[in-house]
Amino acid sequence: MRKETTRHKSPQGSARSENPVKIPKEMNTFCQSCKKHTPHSVSLYKKGKERASSWGARRQAGRKRGYGGQKFPELIRTAKTTKKATLKLKCKECNKESMRKGIRLRKAEIVQ
Repeated sequence: MRKETTRHKSPQGSARSENPVKIPKEMNTFCQSCKKHTPHSVSLYKKGKERASSWGARRQAGRKRGYGGQKFPELIRTAKTTKKATLKLKCKECNKESMRKGIRLRKAEIVQ
């Protein structure tokens, strides 16, 4: 005979919280240009607008032309529920910008 176990739910209800991750507006971190730790201003990296006439876009448009339609299957359902938020760090001393590898989270918020 097998003993039945019950799973306990967390007191908040769901295990996933909808609260955004708070990132400081300014942080002290290593600057590759200055070769020392300096204060950096933090912002979230945002992808720029894609050029319609770029080589990749023209090639994809050529592949979609005529009969046969899409070269590769169009993605309808995505597996990931979150995106990686990449941080853009700007040194206060030399004004050099660097990127910090993104972490997977639902929402990021920059606070004082």
